[in-house]
Amino acid sequence: GEGDYRKAGTTFYSMLYFEAILAFVFFLFIVFGCPYFFRLFVDTEIIYEKSLDYLRYRSYGVFPAFIGVSLIAFYTGIARTRIILYDTVVLILVNILLNYSLIFGHWGMPKMGIAGAGLASTMAELVALIVFAIYMFFDKALKPFRLFKIQKPDAALIRTNFRIASPIVAQAVVGLGSWFFFFAIIENMGQRELAISNLARVVYLVLSIPCWGYSVGVNTLVSNFIGQNQMENVWIAIKKTMIICVASTLLLAVPVLLFPKHILYPFLGSEDMSLFVDAQPIFYILFVILTLFSIGGIYFNGMAGTGATLAGLEIQAICVIFYVILIYILVNFANVNLTTAWSIEIFYWLPMIYLVHRYMKGEKWKVLQM
Repeated sequence: GEGDYRKAGTTFYSMLYFEAILAFVFFLFIVFGCPYFFRLFVDTEIIYEKSLDYLRYRSYGVFPAFIGVSLIAFYTGIARTRIILYDTVVLILVNILLNYSLIFGHWGMPKMGIAGAGLASTMAELVALIVFAIYMFFDKALKPFRLFKIQKPDAALIRTNFRIASPIVAQAVVGLGSWFFFFAIIENMGQRELAISNLARVVYLVLSIPCWGYSVGVNTLVSNFIGQNQMENVWIAIKKTMIICVASTLLLAVPVLLFPKHILYPFLGSEDMSLFVDAQPIFYILFVILTLFSIGGIYFNGMAGTGATLAGLEIQAICVIFYVILIYILVNFANVNLTTAWSIEIFYWLPMIYLVHRYMKGEKWKVLQM
């Protein structure tokens, strides 16, 4: 928002170097750490082996994925997000085609099963990165940023990126860890419960796509308003984006969750129809969860746009710890059913919304130094 184009270009390169280092660290963890980590939570041998088969190919995808994050962050920061939409469509289409061919062995491809899903995702991310890079090469609007003049690493900027981004990385780890813990708990409830939850997870992720898109948008808006010293518009932007996000999400979710057998079954025809019947109570719970997700997700990413990433990590950690303890006690000691187990996520989002709202109503975020 400040109009300092050259510094934006320098910041981009610093982020690119930082993401490359981070990708290498994550790659080492996936290759050498995941086999031991999975042993702690996965009891079923076949699930353990299939998980490693998937990661064997998926691990290489961290390099195009992390580099792609730098490109997406740059275009988001300069409020030119249309290419992100186009590139996401390319990623999805390539991923679908490669998954279909590599998992089932169609079009002359080897039949690889779940390992093919990992390879397909990695190849799709590589293709998406190449498409993004080609677009950038022909994008004349990038000239003021001097991106095609490779710059040396700026230690001060890398430290700043690390200070701001490391809590975001930790947030992702905490968030994924809570999902992993949830499915480890569900696995112990039985294979049927795990199958139903996997179906519900796919539906949840698809219906949350609008929220992820609006979250990126509100992050950019908040950052730009702060750069222009228009602090009074920050909370207005967050609230208006939240309202639009809730409306868009529910508009998409209502027909899908009320009539899953008619809308989802044609796309997931390989699934047992009885899974849709058994998952219906969870779909009703998803109405509430998606509504809270749309509110909390926008609030949380608006807060991240102020640079208060460490405070965001603290809030998320509090909510995740509360959620994990609650679900562990209720499933293992109170023997609640699957629908109740899913509904516990409501008690993750409620304190999240309250704590972020309380922080943004204060003054600390207005005096943060980047």
